[in-house]
Amino acid sequence: MIKRKNILKIAIDSPAAAGAGTLAKAISKHYNLFYLDTGKIYRFLAYHKIKLPKKFNNKFIKLKIKSLKVKDLKKKSLLSDKIGTEASIISKNKRIRKIVHSFQVNFAYNPPKMYRGSCLDGRDITYKIVPDADLKFYVTANLKTRALRRFKELKSLKKKITYKEVLKSIKNRDKSDFNRKISPLKKTKDSLLINTTNLNKRACFLKIKKIIDRKINN
Repeated sequence: MIKRKNILKIAIDSPAAAGAGTLAKAISKHYNLFYLDTGKIYRFLAYHKIKLPKKFNNKFIKLKIKSLKVKDLKKKSLLSDKIGTEASIISKNKRIRKIVHSFQVNFAYNPPKMYRGSCLDGRDITYKIVPDADLKFYVTANLKTRALRRFKELKSLKKKITYKEVLKSIKNRDKSDFNRKISPLKKTKDSLLINTTNLNKRACFLKIKKIIDRKINN
């Protein structure tokens, strides 16, 4: 694999609905970085598993990943709670993770030339996908705050779901993400903690921007 030299690589790990995606998008836009929400890849595959369960095998997965475009990860159909739960399940599969891994690494180290670098967020980015990232962040928030954020997001998409159902789903996602044997969610020692519980989007961005500016200007 070809690796671009002298690029800025930012890695972010976080539990569900902590605000990492919103933060990563803002960072990417400001610093002209190629952004990839790695969790959406598993949601993309989960969508196809639910839609075409009989065809969902390694060959099918490889074909889908090979033809995957970033725009495919932006579809609102991937945001349902059902797909999120299924994505958490298939992300435990060692063979699926191996297929997805190469796709993620390629985006991280070989972003299109128009970009200054890359910014990836997910569950194992800081230690598995981009272990030599220039900056590593672990973004989190308390459980109820995360559940409320996801509930509001789903309601804005006209999804029929209760806050109690979302809270239960987030709890299950956390249990799965933190305890899985393959690439579990964890904060690495070299990752900076960003707690977004009491911060709005602007405050989060300014806090992380200050850290990035200090790094790239030294």
